[in-house]
Amino acid sequence: MSKLLDVRGRITYISNHAKQENLYAVYETTDRYYWTELARFNQQEFQKSGTEGECIEAREFIIALPESFPNLYEPDKLLQLFTDRFKEKYGVECVSALHHNKRKTNYHIHLIFSERERLPEPIEKTATRNMFYDEQGKHVRTKKEILDENGNVRKGCKIVKKGEIYERNLFTAKNKLFKQDEFVDEVKHFYTDLINTLVKNDKEKLHVFNENGLYLATKKIGKNNPKAEQIQTDNEYRMRWNREVDRAIVSGMAETEIQQIKKEYISDRIKESIDLFGSQPERFGTILMSAVAVLAMLISKVLQKARELSAKLFDTEQIQPQMPVQEPVHQPSEKEAQTKPKIPPKPIMSAEATAYPKLFKIYKELKRQNKIIFEAEKERNALELERDALKGLAKFTKKGELQSKIHRKNEEIDILKIGLSGIVRRYGYQNVQNFYRIYHKSHSAYIAYREQEAEWEKIYGKDNQKQDRQSVLERLKNPPKRTTDCQQQMTVKSKDRSAR
Repeated sequence: MSKLLDVRGRITYISNHAKQENLYAVYETTDRYYWTELARFNQQEFQKSGTEGECIEAREFIIALPESFPNLYEPDKLLQLFTDRFKEKYGVECVSALHHNKRKTNYHIHLIFSERERLPEPIEKTATRNMFYDEQGKHVRTKKEILDENGNVRKGCKIVKKGEIYERNLFTAKNKLFKQDEFVDEVKHFYTDLINTLVKNDKEKLHVFNENGLYLATKKIGKNNPKAEQIQTDNEYRMRWNREVDRAIVSGMAETEIQQIKKEYISDRIKESIDLFGSQPERFGTILMSAVAVLAMLISKVLQKARELSAKLFDTEQIQPQMPVQEPVHQPSEKEAQTKPKIPPKPIMSAEATAYPKLFKIYKELKRQNKIIFEAEKERNALELERDALKGLAKFTKKGELQSKIHRKNEEIDILKIGLSGIVRRYGYQNVQNFYRIYHKSHSAYIAYREQEAEWEKIYGKDNQKQDRQSVLERLKNPPKRTTDCQQQMTVKSKDRSAR
């Protein structure tokens, strides 16, 4: 979102084919003169307030759209939908335009909106006596305050005579919501939900980044940005952290524990660095790699403990296998036999439970990839131990060879971690955290369904089978009357022939 200091000029710029190479549609919820009146009113209110700075006449959103939309929807209808939805939600007038950039890689909407609503009827104030205004438009008490040395009214000053209208309000006060930081986040969610209802491919679905979550956002590198190289380097560090978070979740670490590491080793240390040394972007990489190392170490411990626990459980099961518990057979009483309840319908699997088998395949794929990474890290650690244990002449002859192997193994581990994060994105999920939340919800729904199904089978399964057998026997004993009807028709036809 951006603030507009010249709303009329901005509207002309986004809606003019001569100024825009790829302009597809323009849509306005009111006439163009509205924006002239709004600009004038805002400037008057700004002057009266005496505030320093520049007058904000309106605001603008730039909304990025999926690149499949030009082939799916007509530009006019798409633009009207996005603009009308905004007006319905916030009750302000809008003007919008649908564009492509020069290379046609960025399909987007410019949405300009007013911070004020138009009043149904103007509020006019009439002067009860002569009123005097200085060059800044401020009301002064006496005429002497606007006169020059010769007794003439100074240039820029004015007099409003008794009975004349000195103030005419066409608009309400500015809506304070539009000035709040939460408003932009609210609109992001609002339009993200709308876009996701329109996309046909699940992989194109959008997500709003949670700044307070486990992951770090990468920064966009603008055109001709002098800090492009530094931003690119920082983005690589951020992606390393994000990949390690993905792996931590797959390894079974609690989200609260990951969040604590992020706070302690990233957020707090960046704040300390700024307090001590000021703004030094080059320190960011060192801080982030330290946090990645801590997280990787904890992941290794979690995986090692999980492996040891799994081995113990396996040995225990081999030595002391659990015997199946035999449930007592329920013998129905005479009353129960006489008054059998009707069999309720069999439980139906919900949409969340139905998705579980597909999600489980992705889950197994993540676990398999994580196991491969763990084994590669063990090999790397063994090489590091071998390198550190070198003594004497071997330090000079074998150290370089081992260091080269460690370097290649680190590159292999990095590629494997990129592959781990790429698994969920390949299936249309934002990250591993997003997938795991959906997976656990589906798993719970599937378990609940299986329990309901087992309970139904336990109570009604045998009775239902008996009823099915009885119905089959009855159909065999009493065939449908269709055959008899055919015979009757044949008899009637034979009688007709004999009569003829």
